[in-house]
Amino acid sequence: MKSDRLVAILLMLQRREQVTAAEVANELEVSERTARRDLDALGMAGIPIYSIQGRSGGWRLLGGGRTDLSGLTAGEARALFQAAGPAAAAQGADSEVKGALRKLVRALPETFRTQAEAAAASLIVDSQPWGAATAASAPPPFLDILQDAVIRGVQAQLRYVDSAGKESERTVHPLGLVAKGARWYLVTHTETGRRTFRLDRVKSVALSDAPVHRTEDFDLTTSWRDLTAEAERHRTVVEVHANCDPAGIGFLQAAVGDQLEIGPAARDGRVPVVIYAPSVYGIAGHLAGLVEWLEITSPHTVRTQLAVIGAGLTNRYTERPGDTPPESGVADRNHEGPPLASGAGPESGSGA
Repeated sequence: MKSDRLVAILLMLQRREQVTAAEVANELEVSERTARRDLDALGMAGIPIYSIQGRSGGWRLLGGGRTDLSGLTAGEARALFQAAGPAAAAQGADSEVKGALRKLVRALPETFRTQAEAAAASLIVDSQPWGAATAASAPPPFLDILQDAVIRGVQAQLRYVDSAGKESERTVHPLGLVAKGARWYLVTHTETGRRTFRLDRVKSVALSDAPVHRTEDFDLTTSWRDLTAEAERHRTVVEVHANCDPAGIGFLQAAVGDQLEIGPAARDGRVPVVIYAPSVYGIAGHLAGLVEWLEITSPHTVRTQLAVIGAGLTNRYTERPGDTPPESGVADRNHEGPPLASGAGPESGSGA
């Protein structure tokens, strides 16, 4: 019998006047028999709990159990969920993190629960930067007030400077915040539809009491994934077609990330792929180290740039009379990964 289940049941009793064994079993995902055994165990442990028989029966705490047994203030609950939310939203997040948040939501008093859930869903962290890596910077000055707007579900008026340097005032419906690389973005609903705003371009923020327009099925993680996919499509200026040896697919995925489409294997075993990139020079630098597995079929500009890179490498590293011979083992082909060309790698060769 786990103590965490007993604490969860105790907190359920605290926030409700009465619970049944069936309700406990459903909420904690155990059998009704286990739920009854746990309820009996609470009474044996000295908790002032008693049962009411009959059709409308159940279990209650003596005196109504109005004390906040969680020990958390509303602010503490919200802060905890603000910290845990990005971890739960991250792709591939540990299921235990998500499970812990669900259990904690159940344990919180009703008055705390809505804002705690909103805090958990208000922010995600996207560790993949746009193109080249961006140096880390301090959080933008309006991060806290905008997260407060998301959590409370109120509209905000922004004074904003766009990419062309034009300043304007906009009323937006804040839906969530995203940290992508070193930059912060506000995801909003506006009169023109879903929009994102860079927080480092926000000059002032004023919150109102007007509620935000938020569809019931809105999910920040899904929305951000759609927004970034659209942004990457706009950044694409070259579409590279190639054939890849199956052994190199993992290295190719590591090099280009989501900007990759993989087709069914051909009769010769090679896999056709399409790679989307913002520049010929950048993608050639990424792919040069994969020459052992990858054959570029088009466009001609990428093939030409790869030939230039190859010629440059050959010219620089071809041994000449009088050169010191390399140490034993340097040219061993039994390597664990591809030899990377200068500038190659998941975070180089493309501009933001």
